[in-house]
Amino acid sequence: MPRFATRCRSPFFLLLSVVLVALLLGACAGPEKPKPAALGANPASLPVRLLWSNPKALGEEPLDIKTDGSDVLVMTKGGQIASWSAATGTENWRVDVGAAITSGLGGDAARMALVTQGNALVLLEQGKEVWRTNVQALVLTAPLVAGGRVFVLSGDRMISAYDAATGQKLWQQQRTGEPLILARAGFLSAVGDTLVVGLGGRVAGLNPQNGSTRWEVPLANVRGTNEVERLADIVAGSSRRGSAVCLRAFQSAVGCVDGNNGRLLWSRTANGYTGLAGDADAVLGTEADGRLRAWQRVSGEVLWSSENFRFRGLSAPVVWGRSMVFGDRDGFVHFLDLHDGSLMNRLMSDDSGVTLGPVVAGKNLVLITQRGGLYAYAAD
Repeated sequence: MPRFATRCRSPFFLLLSVVLVALLLGACAGPEKPKPAALGANPASLPVRLLWSNPKALGEEPLDIKTDGSDVLVMTKGGQIASWSAATGTENWRVDVGAAITSGLGGDAARMALVTQGNALVLLEQGKEVWRTNVQALVLTAPLVAGGRVFVLSGDRMISAYDAATGQKLWQQQRTGEPLILARAGFLSAVGDTLVVGLGGRVAGLNPQNGSTRWEVPLANVRGTNEVERLADIVAGSSRRGSAVCLRAFQSAVGCVDGNNGRLLWSRTANGYTGLAGDADAVLGTEADGRLRAWQRVSGEVLWSSENFRFRGLSAPVVWGRSMVFGDRDGFVHFLDLHDGSLMNRLMSDDSGVTLGPVVAGKNLVLITQRGGLYAYAAD
């Protein structure tokens, strides 16, 4: 469930927090939750097989999974980071940063950055700590390691840059004015020589040398009668082709922006909070209620939609060959045809559920379950 946080402790914000809690409790005490859509017969028309599995790979809840060439990097909330070969399931290495982690993992196996629960930004090289320094606020977004620098987007919408060699802070920029923030990973990436970041419901392009704003564009047309309804932060998980970056604004919109000049290519109303995937023709997403949508990458027109997985608690999707792949809270892994959304295969991981989107490493698909089990699949 999405979480919210306030940026200060004034009576207004304390009252708002109480109202949010009351609304959530009221929802829990209200009508029964909608029943998940029943799963139909599995056509198994796409030949997919389990390549290897390690049900006890981590033994604790994962926080992030990403691809590093033909390997996968996995990080847990408790502080473990480990690398596995996607082809064989062999563990390459494992480190423990000695503290719980709040952010995703930025960089690759050669140089990685993360932020701990104690607000310490840590840089690792080849699995060994190089430096750590304190940041001023909670960080949920994976740091960006690029151009000899480490860029950090904190929960209060402050962007900071650090020297990757020394950890020295180089600059910071603060976005003010929004009383509520979304307690969820945001968007931070590089397009050419521009640092592209999500700030509320807007996408901004910054000069990475000094943090000055080059352009800014709204992705979502934010409306609502209160701060909660107007919350439209850009969430992590993008689909990029060239300089065109397609993003989701929390429960409000999906759209694409030219990362070079900030031109809004298109924006469509959408109600979801997971990241996007896509190929050269389509942008794909799972909505909050389990609906699936595919938008035409160039125009934003809807290519197809599906209600066959409503209320099943879907992860973010990934494109693997000619299929769209995602997991659900029961542990099923669904493979759909990219062109029309029809089911091509369905496999089971474990019953703890799949909340993080699968990743593609080399030719294989890898996912991690809530219990910390790793599962890799190959297409025959």
